[in-house]
Amino acid sequence: MTTSVKNNFMPPNLISNLNQALLRRKDAEQDESFKPTSSSSQSEDVNFNVEDEECTKPKILVTNGDGIESPGLTYLVEALVKEGLYNVFVCAPQMDKSSSGHGVTFGETIDVSSVEMSGATAFEVSGTPVDCVSLALSGALFSWSKPMLVVSGINKGSSCGHNMFYSGVVAGAREALIGGVPSISISLNWKKDESQETDLKDAVFVSLPIINTAIRDIENGVFPKKCALSIQIPTSPSTNKGFKVTKQSLWRPTLCWQATSAKRHPYMSNQPCLGFQLAQLGRDASAAGAARHLTGQKKNVEIESVGLAGKSNPKQVVKKHFRLEFIDKELDGVDEDSDIKALESNFVAVTPISLSPYMESDIQIAAADWIMSAFIDNQ
Repeated sequence: MTTSVKNNFMPPNLISNLNQALLRRKDAEQDESFKPTSSSSQSEDVNFNVEDEECTKPKILVTNGDGIESPGLTYLVEALVKEGLYNVFVCAPQMDKSSSGHGVTFGETIDVSSVEMSGATAFEVSGTPVDCVSLALSGALFSWSKPMLVVSGINKGSSCGHNMFYSGVVAGAREALIGGVPSISISLNWKKDESQETDLKDAVFVSLPIINTAIRDIENGVFPKKCALSIQIPTSPSTNKGFKVTKQSLWRPTLCWQATSAKRHPYMSNQPCLGFQLAQLGRDASAAGAARHLTGQKKNVEIESVGLAGKSNPKQVVKKHFRLEFIDKELDGVDEDSDIKALESNFVAVTPISLSPYMESDIQIAAADWIMSAFIDNQ
């Protein structure tokens, strides 16, 4: 489906202009903060006003798919706190859950622990990004249930095309949309042996203007209500060509299953909570599984998976090992308005995400109109 919106990309110098305006505003705020007060009573009044202001600041919930210790989330939270405009809350997975899709942890207990994150109220969750957002919006963890905006990211690796279905960071934003809360997911097109951690910092500066504008327009009631926004930032954020409203493409990576051996992965013993997970699996084994092992007294034989095994003994249980890898494919015949094409052309791709399996044209147009008006106003 194509959108009727034309000229749906921003001028090449838009991001640098927005960042310069942002830096000027920060300098002005810092100058104001150094003005002296004339008496202690004035100081007390200032403290009171600060506390009152904290209560009225918009609440932003931040989650991600890469895990709470990922630098993308850390830099984003630091920048939002430094802005001084929001009350920032964080509820993110304890471990990397970047390919968990819209998975939830049902019927099991998850652990939630507070985390020190300067200027923000933060928790790590032993679950998925969807668990994190659902828990945060439930009112069971925080004293509120409806932040003004949910931001999911910044994750390493794009979520274009069919990757949206696998993506945990997109699922976090989608879950917020299900809960009736405006949301944005942000991913950086991270490339192995090419990208650096400083690119994540640059991605934050690209993201801040759209977050700030989203908060402003949510307050004014003009932010699109029927969709979330998936923001895909190109590999070199500082040299991007501007924003471009896109549609989700049919592009997908190749899912490659590699036959392997357990002996080839000594790192597994170093994985956090692996022992606990294995023990949990043992406790949760079904009665049917137990019966299967008891009948026939079959011998469990572990073989190295290097190809098709020969005819097995019916009294033997053969165990194999496989590992899944995503391999990027070439962009053949990809639409110019698609997310992956815009991203590879060095644009920041902004893709509306609908809860409907088919993107309604009015949603696409509304989202495109908002992107255009939001950033033209900032020039």
